[in-house]
Amino acid sequence: MREVKLSKLSSQMTVLSMGVAAVLWSQAVSAAPAEDMPSTTLQTITVTANSSVRDKVQTDSVYIEDYTPAQQASHLSDFLNVVPGVTVGGTSAVNQRIRIRGLEDSNLKVTIDGARQEGKLFYHMGDITIDPDLLKQADVSVGNNSVTLGNDAIGGAVAFKTVDAVDLLKPGQRIGAKVHAGYASNNDELLTSTTVYAAPTDNVDLLAYYGKRDSDSGEDGNGRELFEDSKTESILLKAGAYIADDHHIGANFSQTEKKGIFPFRPDFPSRSEPPIPQQVKRDTYGIDYSFNPSNPLIDVDTNVYQTKTRILRDSDYINDPGFDFNAEVQTTGAKIQNTSDIATNVGTHKLISGIEHYKKESEMERDFVKAGSDEATNTSVYLEDQWRNGKLTLTPGVRYDRYKSPEFISGGKTYDNVVGALAASYEIAPLTQVFASYTQLFNGPDLSQTIFNSNGDKTYVNNDLKAEEGSNAEVGIVTTLRDLTVAGDALQLSGKYFETDIENYIEFIRSGLSCGPNLGNDCQGAVNKDEDYKIKGVELAADYKMNNFSMGLSYAHARSKGEDTGYSFYSQTGSGSDAGDKYMVNLAYQPTDTTELGWRSTYVAPVTQTFILRGDVTELKKPSYDVHDIFMSYSPAQVDGLKATVGVYNLFDETYASHGSRLNPANATATDFEKGRNIKASLTYQF
Repeated sequence: MREVKLSKLSSQMTVLSMGVAAVLWSQAVSAAPAEDMPSTTLQTITVTANSSVRDKVQTDSVYIEDYTPAQQASHLSDFLNVVPGVTVGGTSAVNQRIRIRGLEDSNLKVTIDGARQEGKLFYHMGDITIDPDLLKQADVSVGNNSVTLGNDAIGGAVAFKTVDAVDLLKPGQRIGAKVHAGYASNNDELLTSTTVYAAPTDNVDLLAYYGKRDSDSGEDGNGRELFEDSKTESILLKAGAYIADDHHIGANFSQTEKKGIFPFRPDFPSRSEPPIPQQVKRDTYGIDYSFNPSNPLIDVDTNVYQTKTRILRDSDYINDPGFDFNAEVQTTGAKIQNTSDIATNVGTHKLISGIEHYKKESEMERDFVKAGSDEATNTSVYLEDQWRNGKLTLTPGVRYDRYKSPEFISGGKTYDNVVGALAASYEIAPLTQVFASYTQLFNGPDLSQTIFNSNGDKTYVNNDLKAEEGSNAEVGIVTTLRDLTVAGDALQLSGKYFETDIENYIEFIRSGLSCGPNLGNDCQGAVNKDEDYKIKGVELAADYKMNNFSMGLSYAHARSKGEDTGYSFYSQTGSGSDAGDKYMVNLAYQPTDTTELGWRSTYVAPVTQTFILRGDVTELKKPSYDVHDIFMSYSPAQVDGLKATVGVYNLFDETYASHGSRLNPANATATDFEKGRNIKASLTYQF
């Protein structure tokens, strides 16, 4: 197989283009023969002679080292927001929340090195705890387009991957180190980290990372203080070994712990309540094993993991012991997957089969007394066949899930469910493909928000609760044009239209349910919405590379609508699910071999949505915002391995809140404003 990669533009960009949007990002172009087929992630372009577009066209990948803002990231929004259809809300790292097409992370499969990050802790805080400095890559499935994703993935998936020793070792190098220091002006944030890596023998690699990030309170564009005084420590340990030629085993441990003084409700950073000491911590352990002999029928990947996320709050600081809590979610799981390549007289088959099992457990202590615990388990098997015959690729798939729900949500009810999927792509012209996919969806009832666990006290156990179901359908086109203005340049255009149907949408009602004479009329619990919802939208893209210049345009649009009322679904962790149309522009220019310049512009249009909040019809108008970032990196030829980067983020000091954050235009104290102008500088030395 011949593979040529046109990797992404070192800074991404997006703009409006006739009401469609285009996403783009590329850094290097390599010529490829006309018979090769392009496949795209809308972030990277991969031209491959005999692989299916199915693998790439609906997945975006962000490579940290190749994207300058990601190299200086302190928040997931610094790089994930470049993916069309993705919005990361929350200003603080303890409040960052990923949304894909309006669906929050409780409807997404989020993993770190293959370990699922399950469960909700507290709807005023985020559920994803990781320092971006640990990462090398983030793969985003925008929408669920494969049975391999499984339960808890109605909106898609985000797979974070931490750095490996092989990513850093130079050819022939046995041991090396990387030191990194960064500073951000808005909140006086200082990051220092050291990574040591080695290959003591040809078949063993080792890595150890330690990073520390200290932050003070920042301010928004109007000078309002965004209260936070925190210290973050992160650790990453990895070891891998090849046994003979066919076996590889690896082990990893990562931890991010953030302690500090945060707002009582972190998504209300400007409220009058005094901030209090809080701690957020994630520990992830993993073991992976792969077996890949010369037999094309066998390529086995296995991983076993445990991840634990915790929020600890001490309200004695404000003399209010009623709000002490220790909330914890632990997920333990394993997955085995085999890939077989089969050649026949009528095309080739890439057969993917797998089995996955995981258990998620939550436990809550309030005022140092155990208040509640619950658990849910899921076992699934799946089979997907990517069959390619000439210009046509068909990918059918089937998955079975057996999900045992939480006791204090739906009485421990077990759901047996089978879903199917079918994807197709066809080469209608050289370097041009059309594609379509249809995937059935299933999502069993999640754990309650951990801080509201109560073991039946004031809890409505809904024995009639249905699992969320539905479907995701997409159609699109991708084409690559070469040698347009100069020899070797390339322009990729892509776009897709999608519809996601959600039945039995589950809403957790914190208080207000009537539980009858024994529990009273002010209970909490989970209920199915009375109507079904549909999310419709488009994501279109353009990607151009010429010599040392790259540019891109993109646009994303998604709207949810109830089939009866026409209202959008309400998001408890923000202010409505919908975000305004997003346009991005990105430019990158490399005037010399040692210097690179970049500019990123993001415009989000205003949006008005209507939803039901606590039984009342509520209309919310989210205002537009326009943010610009500029950055430059320099790698002096005289010092091998040294790189300096500087950037000005929110260049014009815009006052705004992300449409994925808590937002109330009529009440500034109930709005999670983003930081104002922020100058970042960093220095990295690798030797």
